[in-house]
Amino acid sequence: MLNKDTTEFKSSFSGAKVHTNAFVDPSAELSEGVIISQGAIVGPNVNIGKGTEIGQNAVITGRTQIGRNNKVFPNVFIGLDPQDLKYRGADTEVIIGDNNTFRECVTINKATDEGEKTIIGNNNLLMAYSHIGHNCELGDRIVLSNSVQVAGHVKVEDKAIIGGCLGVHQFVHIGYLAMIGGMTRVDRDVPPFCLAEGHPGRLRGLNRIGIKRSDLMGNKDFDLKLLQSTWNLLFKSDFVFSDALEMAIKGKLDFSSKKLCDFLKDSISKNRRGPMPFVN
Repeated sequence: MLNKDTTEFKSSFSGAKVHTNAFVDPSAELSEGVIISQGAIVGPNVNIGKGTEIGQNAVITGRTQIGRNNKVFPNVFIGLDPQDLKYRGADTEVIIGDNNTFRECVTINKATDEGEKTIIGNNNLLMAYSHIGHNCELGDRIVLSNSVQVAGHVKVEDKAIIGGCLGVHQFVHIGYLAMIGGMTRVDRDVPPFCLAEGHPGRLRGLNRIGIKRSDLMGNKDFDLKLLQSTWNLLFKSDFVFSDALEMAIKGKLDFSSKKLCDFLKDSISKNRRGPMPFVN
């Protein structure tokens, strides 16, 4: 990814390697082992953690904090102004954790209003041409496939996998270990453990393959049969959804079925878009 020829790097930042044809503002903070490649630009309010590599022609600007051991491929843009007509120049933040990979041409916008942040957790893979809008919050171990376009104020929980060439509507919430098929129109919340696909997007069932590949199967507190029966009550019974949810909450729940019910309760009670419906 990066040019490893050390003869082309300068050492004006202690412990970091900055290519002679890169620009790093003198007030930026680069930790030991950081590599800034040819043509990259790093602005004055940027803090980059140990071992992170910034690829050719990448731009890191704004009040941006990047953790350790991230791989930022060429032509990535992080920390630029939000694409939001309400933006009035607030000095907002982008916070990025550790061990993430941002492939070619990923864009991550900072938040809109004072005190707000765009947040990316740890161990995520954002494939080429994916976009993270203002005020988004991504957890850990998430995979965004190529050309996933995430609008503002979206939350994606840990271990979600989002297929390629799709858009996620603003204020949508995507739950833990959810799986979304490629080219799905994601305009409603996707509950945890669920599989969604289609145009418009619809729930198709539990993400059973993802669940079985996860570490949940070795957890003595996890009961797949109970999760499935809870899911069936919520989405396949003849009860009105609100009544089915109340029945599920009052019934037997392990941590996974409780997580599912809590997500749905929050989705229908707050200023959210509500959960995707189920279709066979």
